[in-house]
Amino acid sequence: MQRKIGIGKQDFAALRENQCFYIDKTDFIKQWWESQDDVTLITRPRRFGKTLNMSMLNCFFSNIYADRSDLFDGLDIWNEEAYRKIQGTYPVIFVSFASVKADNAADAKKQIKSRIAGLYEDYAYLLQNEKLSESEKMAYRQVLAERVDMDDVTACDSLNYLCKCLGRISGKKAIVLLDEYDTPMQESYIYGYWEELTSFMRNLFNATFKTNSSLERALMTGITRVSKESMFSDLNNLNVVSTTSDQYTEAFGFTEQEVFGALEKYQLSDKKEDVKLWYDGFTFGSHKDIYNPWSITNYLDKKELKPYWASTSSNGLVDKLLQTGSAEMKTRMETLLDGGNITVNIDEQIVFDQLEQNEDAVWSLLLAGGYLKVENLKYEGITREPWYTLSITNLETISMFTNMFKGWFGRSLSNYNAFVKALIQGDVDAMNYYMQRVCMATFSYFDVGSGQGADCEPERFYHGFVLGLMADQADIYETRSNRESGFGRYDVMLIPRDRKRQGLPAVIMEFKVHNSRQEADLEATVQAALSQIEEKNYDAELLGRGFEKEQIRHYGFAFKGKEVLIG
Repeated sequence: MQRKIGIGKQDFAALRENQCFYIDKTDFIKQWWESQDDVTLITRPRRFGKTLNMSMLNCFFSNIYADRSDLFDGLDIWNEEAYRKIQGTYPVIFVSFASVKADNAADAKKQIKSRIAGLYEDYAYLLQNEKLSESEKMAYRQVLAERVDMDDVTACDSLNYLCKCLGRISGKKAIVLLDEYDTPMQESYIYGYWEELTSFMRNLFNATFKTNSSLERALMTGITRVSKESMFSDLNNLNVVSTTSDQYTEAFGFTEQEVFGALEKYQLSDKKEDVKLWYDGFTFGSHKDIYNPWSITNYLDKKELKPYWASTSSNGLVDKLLQTGSAEMKTRMETLLDGGNITVNIDEQIVFDQLEQNEDAVWSLLLAGGYLKVENLKYEGITREPWYTLSITNLETISMFTNMFKGWFGRSLSNYNAFVKALIQGDVDAMNYYMQRVCMATFSYFDVGSGQGADCEPERFYHGFVLGLMADQADIYETRSNRESGFGRYDVMLIPRDRKRQGLPAVIMEFKVHNSRQEADLEATVQAALSQIEEKNYDAELLGRGFEKEQIRHYGFAFKGKEVLIG
């Protein structure tokens, strides 16, 4: 019998009680417990079952679920006699920072304190137990009374103290489960209060996970691996399991065998190749062919191939970093969008306050977020520096990037579309009119925080423009940039995909910044760009593909600040 699909269900008990579709991941309980690691941090992209797995651990270990063995009946873990004996026998603190999203440090701290006060309310029955002294009960009541107004020192020690109280009464040390630990840090970077929040979070984590004698063990999950120096400087007992680690590779996400088995149960066996093209591609450690659970469950429910995972977030941070990134970063994105791969030396530890200065950190963020996958990893040199060969994960992720790049011209979309139409028709006057309007509306977005002078602005703009072309014209044009042809490298080439389509020219574009020492005006700069196309014989690639000379159009773009002239 087909089980109903519970879209968005992250509560393990509710999912099991309602007999919803579930792929058994309970072996993760055994793997984690037998690892004997004091504190574990597991990073996975969003919507990969992190919260559901944390809820599963809570239901398994927490003494609140001591009489709920029914939740695990028929699952892998229940075949283990030793684990039946420890189900429901530990005090567990389960908290999530997923909704800690504020535009300032004060409110972020209040939200964290509110989550902590909520835990104290959940365990308020401890106040009735005689094993706690009056002074201990007084300290407990203080947290309840002050809630979001508790001072930072009290807040940072509060989870440590709750472990102590739970351990005193239960006779066992506590397990701490912290879900989406890095959400507050991502928000602090976006809104500019990283430094202010970092100290608070570091003190909270150290008190909870380092100097906590009442802690049995702990597990944290998140999307990113925040650098140890900024967040875990004193935490030497931390085992970090990132997307490139070989631990827990099948615990988060669906394997291909699990996906194909589900497709058969829901009479969708004939859709395996389509599903693979859209949703396969995630790689954890050396394990390939991992699928995103959110997309698969939505597909099983709706039976439509759509970008479910890519649509669950605004992707605002990634958008900002790519849009304001250097010309080289955009060039690499062009390579990726064209189906190629890039090789970069990155550190998986992300230092958020370096994202705008260190582009390697951006590739690390894209990898951690699931937007890119590892094709190959090599360690080079005496220091064993890691070099990652990366590509876009799958068709769903390509659609996300495509919509992002189109969105860069959203404010001037009508002008952008009119420009492309004029370009194809060869109407230079209209091209100039509409491109000037596009530049005025979008130019500054590609130069935010560049700090590299006006000469860099056109580079950032035109590579952003190329990404927009690649995304918007992908059905009719192959867009290539900075490739060798003839005796040099052209800036942009548009190659019609359908050679028989009438009125569709091949196009070569050359971009130049006006040099007042060499050129009298923008018109002279345009002529210099057009001369370069001829002198360097950029037509060679197109002629080699069989295009006639009259099928090829040349355009020179001259930039001076936000002014642009096309000829």
